[in-house]
Amino acid sequence: MRLGPHLHRIGNDIVAAYLVVTDDGVTVIDAGLAGHWHDLNAELAGLRRAVGDIRGVVLTHGDTDHLGFAERLRREHGVPVHVHAADAARARGEVKPKISWGRLRLGPTAGFFRYAVSKGGFRTTYLTEVVEVHDGQVLDLPGAPRIIGLPGHSPGSVAIHVPVAEAIFVGDALTTRHVLTGQRGPQPAPFTDDPRQAVASLRQLEDIRATWLLPGHGPPWSGGVAEAVRAIRTTA
Repeated sequence: MRLGPHLHRIGNDIVAAYLVVTDDGVTVIDAGLAGHWHDLNAELAGLRRAVGDIRGVVLTHGDTDHLGFAERLRREHGVPVHVHAADAARARGEVKPKISWGRLRLGPTAGFFRYAVSKGGFRTTYLTEVVEVHDGQVLDLPGAPRIIGLPGHSPGSVAIHVPVAEAIFVGDALTTRHVLTGQRGPQPAPFTDDPRQAVASLRQLEDIRATWLLPGHGPPWSGGVAEAVRAIRTTA
């Protein structure tokens, strides 16, 4: 799905990953679920690109529904996978996330798990090697992604700002469609380790100017980053 000349999405509003496409190659932001491998290749083919054009993967955090095909890219194609140092052990499967369900509705919750099963969400391969990154770092990858620390959903949760794509990728620091309730609009994400810290961390985004605010779950948001943060504070 094309969002802009340098920006594409794979997956859907339930689980999404993103491609930053430049003349220098492709940067993958999050790796969705294992079955998104086929979506990745189809999107690249539509761009007349191939897996060999991918220069790196950058993860917003280390949860399994964002690891997807990352280890396959690393193992089979030598693509480095970047994750914040505080989530490196999580991405390797050495530390398990805290599970807090909160409120839910049967229909949306069942839909989330149906989709996850259909895309191999319960056969995720953890990473065996990662490149650790830190808050404020600008990576030498297509689009020059900048890391912005947003601890709360996980200790190493980050946003990734890519100006050439006019986008800020936020992973599960927030959501625009709650996978357990189906509620739409900017709001706190479920399965968050420290909900209070997660909301407080969003202040790091208030001065970001970007056309697209892109979560791991939910439709792309183009209503302004600061407006999304204000809505979440109200909801929280």
